[in-house]
Amino acid sequence: MINTLVFGKNGQLGRSLAACSAQFPETTVQFLDRRACDLSKPAKITALIDLYRPDVIINAAAYTAVDQAENEPDLAHKINCDAVQTMAERAAGLSIPLIHVSTDYVFDGQAEKPYRETYTVAPLGVYGATKLAGEEAVRAISDKHLILRTSWVYSPFGKNFVKTMLRLLSEKTEIGVVDDQQGCPTSALDLATAILRILPDVTRGDFTQFGTYHLVSDTQMTWCAFTREIQAKATKLLGKEWSGAACEIKAATSAQFPTVAQRPAYSVMSTEKFMTHFGFGLPQFDRSLSAVLQKLAGGA
Repeated sequence: MINTLVFGKNGQLGRSLAACSAQFPETTVQFLDRRACDLSKPAKITALIDLYRPDVIINAAAYTAVDQAENEPDLAHKINCDAVQTMAERAAGLSIPLIHVSTDYVFDGQAEKPYRETYTVAPLGVYGATKLAGEEAVRAISDKHLILRTSWVYSPFGKNFVKTMLRLLSEKTEIGVVDDQQGCPTSALDLATAILRILPDVTRGDFTQFGTYHLVSDTQMTWCAFTREIQAKATKLLGKEWSGAACEIKAATSAQFPTVAQRPAYSVMSTEKFMTHFGFGLPQFDRSLSAVLQKLAGGA
């Protein structure tokens, strides 16, 4: 059995790991939430790792309030960097792997082709900067690490773009959605499945492919195009009588929806390295979005 300890029980990825773990009977997963472990207290992190003595640690926790981080940089740094550093130190001390989930926000969004792992990082705000600091701490401390950068995560759980758009589509006759930001919408269920799938390799004593990887869906689009996909698939699933089926979706610019923190205009990342080293990629976007919508329709 692969004894796995997950920080971040109640986030999208944590809940997706719980939902998918039954498919991997060779893995036992222990989840820690905020009540069990305050990530702003390093001693607690170390004590819990020592208590559970896992074979591998997955950090699915993060301070993800992008705009709020601009006003709470110290707290964002404690969770996105200091806590991660503590995890890396204890993982290194126990000589076990650490899988740390990061973000496209480490880039400035100025690229014109998909970001590779070797491209220059240049975060635009506090959130991206603190996530990058967490990455750097992991690389400096732990030889046995996987940093998985992902983007535009959605799922049946918590707050996310898909659930917000379903609500707005059903409530309004017309909505404007940003059409000048490109990214790869990625299902947390797919991320969770991929992470659980690679655990047998990662925990092998002879595994040598540690490092940084990009792991996103196979399809790039704008937020506006993503919304149209959500509407089309939800209408197919729920029927034309669904209240959101008739809502008009209009393309808008980022300037029309100003935010405290600047978003990368281009967040597309290449998954070639992950696919080469692990032999698979994430499922097709159409299938993944449909699966999440079906779970939402079923009351997930």
